[in-house]
Order: sequence, then C-alpha cells, then structure tokens
Amino acid sequence: MIKTNVKELLASTEYDREVTIQGWVRTKRGSKQVAFIAINDGSIIHNIQAVAALDAFPEEIMKNVTTGACISVKGTLVKSLGKGQTVEIQAKEITILGTADETFPIQKKDITLEFLREVAHLRPRTNTLGAIMRVRHALSYGIHKYFNDHGFYNLHSPIITGSDAEGAGEMFRVTTLDLNNPPKNEDGSINYKEDFFGKETNLTVSGQLEGEIAALALSKVYTFGPTFRAENSNTPRHLAEFWMIEPEMAFYDIHDNMDLAEDLLKYLVKYAMDNCMDDLQFLNNLYDKELLNRLNNVVSSTFKRITYTEGVDILIASKKSFEYKPEWGKDLQKEHENYLVEHFKCPVIITDYPKIIKAFYMKQNEDGKTVRAMDVLFPYVGEIIGGSQREENYDRLLERIREMGLPEKEIWWYLDLRKFGTAPHSGFGLGLERLVLLVTGMTNIRDVIPFPRTPKNAEF
Repeated sequence: MIKTNVKELLASTEYDREVTIQGWVRTKRGSKQVAFIAINDGSIIHNIQAVAALDAFPEEIMKNVTTGACISVKGTLVKSLGKGQTVEIQAKEITILGTADETFPIQKKDITLEFLREVAHLRPRTNTLGAIMRVRHALSYGIHKYFNDHGFYNLHSPIITGSDAEGAGEMFRVTTLDLNNPPKNEDGSINYKEDFFGKETNLTVSGQLEGEIAALALSKVYTFGPTFRAENSNTPRHLAEFWMIEPEMAFYDIHDNMDLAEDLLKYLVKYAMDNCMDDLQFLNNLYDKELLNRLNNVVSSTFKRITYTEGVDILIASKKSFEYKPEWGKDLQKEHENYLVEHFKCPVIITDYPKIIKAFYMKQNEDGKTVRAMDVLFPYVGEIIGGSQREENYDRLLERIREMGLPEKEIWWYLDLRKFGTAPHSGFGLGLERLVLLVTGMTNIRDVIPFPRTPKNAEF
C-alpha cells in the first residue's frame, strides 16, 4: 500500500486518483448522511478533509472515528468545493488504527499552554506544538547546513566532563557511588577515587573548551548538543537541559566573531521563514501579531554594535526607572537589554564587558579592566548569543585562573593549548531554545522543547 502524507496531497493537482492517508482525527462533523473528517499526520499544520457517506461504512467504524483516534483512509482525491481547502478525499475505506475515547485530553476547545505541559506526551498533536517542532527541526537543519556550507567541521564534544567551563559550579554530578554509603577519606569527605571515573565528574555546561582543542587543529569547528545547568531558576527563560550551538574559530578576533554571529542569525531566521511560513503565519495570527514583522526586521537590519560602557551610559542617561539600577561593573538585566534593543530599534551586540563579571578564558583588553566579550541582544528574547575572543596568551590565562581560584590541575590540557602552537581564536554559544523562542514568538521556553527539564520537573 502506497501512502501519501497530508503535505503532498494538499499541494497536489492530480485529481481523481486513488490515495491512502494515515493520521490522527482532529475533528469530525456532518449530518445523518455524511461525515467530514479532518485528518492531520504532522507533515504540515493544515488538515486534509475526508468525506465519508455514512451508509457506506459500518456504524462500529464511524463510532470510533473520534477526535484523537488514529485512522487510515483510502479513497479518491478530488478538487474540493468547500471553503478552506483545495482538495479532499472521497473516502472508500476507513480503518481504525487506534481508538481514542472521550477522556482524550486534547479536544476541540480552548486549552492553555500551561495545561499542555502537563500532557507533554500528547501536546505535539496540537497545532501550536506541531508548528513549533517543525520550526525547531528547520532551525536545527539550517544550523548544520550553514556551518557545513561555510567550511566548519562538526565536533561531538563530551557530555560527561571533569571541568566546569563557566566556573559557576552549577553542574549535575555523575556518579556510580552508593549514595547511602559512599566511600570516605580520612577527613570525612567523599573519596571520588573509588568512583567510576576515579574523579568528580559532571554533565557538561558547554562544549567550548573541547571546541577550542579542535579549532586549534581544524581551524573552524562547531558543537551542537545537549548541555545541562543545575541552576535553581524557575523562570520562563531557563531550563536545566537545553541545546547549544558553539562554533570555535582559529584566527578570528572579536570583530570576526561578531560578523559570524550576525550572519548566522540572519541566515537562520530567513531559513525558517523560507521553509516554515505556514507555521509562522499560524503562530503570528494566534499568539503574536508582530512576529513576522519582527523577524523581517532582524533579517533586514544591520546589528548595532556598542561597548558595555556605552550601553551603561545610555541606560543611566535614559532616566528610566529600572527595577535594577544600571551601574558599571554589574551584569545587565533583561530590562536593560530590552531597553537597549528598543532604543536602537534593531538587534544589538555589546562588547568589552568588565572582566570581573566574565569567565576566565576571555581575552583581556589593554585597559586591564575589560575583556573582549560579546553578547547579542534580540528584540523579545534579550540575550541570544554570548561569546568572546579567547585568551591565547599562556601567562595571562594562568594569572586569570589563579586570580579566580580555579583548579589549574584539572584544566592542564587547556593551558597546554597556549604552550604548543597557540593562536588567536574566538567563539560563541547560541542557545537553540532561545532561538526558537525568537522565531516562534512563544513567551515560555518550556513550550519550545519537547520535554522541558526544570526544577522539580523531569516528567516524560
């Protein structure tokens, strides 16, 4: 049996031919003589309608054609006379593949996104989550295509690591020790030498450090994989498990880094618009009437580039009453980022942050106070990319590691990179979920990943 998906059938102009479609029933309506069945198989946001004459099918079959049921329909593809569709199927055979009774939780009624998170095993069947997952796929594919077409090599960095790339300490521990009776040292501390890897290990927060290893051999690489952060932040912008894209490039300075970040983001937004317009139009109409205008603005804008100091000066001069007072030497808050993006009416790249608020590996500027860091701020989502030119000087890097009290024995290999053929290099991290938030117009990061992991939540 040759099956055709809904997307292909809706685009077809080959009428009066036999087709078979399999999918899930979205709705069934009709009269005593005929039933109109809307079927969706996930290939496109739109449904295809099957028209079934009730006297041609056993009552037991039609009784089980309910919202949520999975069915197979064989019939003739014809030009539709009804509104809202170009083709429909005149059903000849209907097979019930899976029934769904009245307890199916996703019926045709208003359902909140909060409720759908409680039934995450079923929510991909909704128009909203189906659209988001298709956009997420397109962006993921676009990422690989962009880097491949620009001469990058994909690096599979480790998920289990013995180092903390960010130095923040918010990591999930990996262990095989008996937590009820762990081996102890004489001072009462846990003896990790008895653990599986013979040392403390964690789930990675970043593939950056390993990316630098490969970049200093292959010149341009990128990692794309899951990362984990045990930050107890129960906000609409944070996840404990998320996906990161992290390019690392030898012979790139901070300006090359910014150029790449801007080009990549414009490419990805345009790629989504070129390949997912039906889904984006649906999300624009239902959730965010400014979504498509905002995306077009991203593609057509030249990103504004300012220093951290210039940004703080703009915030202070604004006389706006911020919840967190802008002050040089402190992190910019989301309200500050939003103001700067609104101020310039386009995405903003901020550089040269105070070194006291940035990671150890960032290259120091000659002023001794700032580093060659960069953050890309977008309308609606705030920071979407964070990166920097990396410190390639051995002595300066070692001094910074010691200054921050980091365990240099654990990253001896990272220091080695500065001893043997060091080179200027740069990179950044792009959070996939933040990107999907931007492109879909969703307001909660839990709605752009299939199975969100947040504090006290590891369902499904």
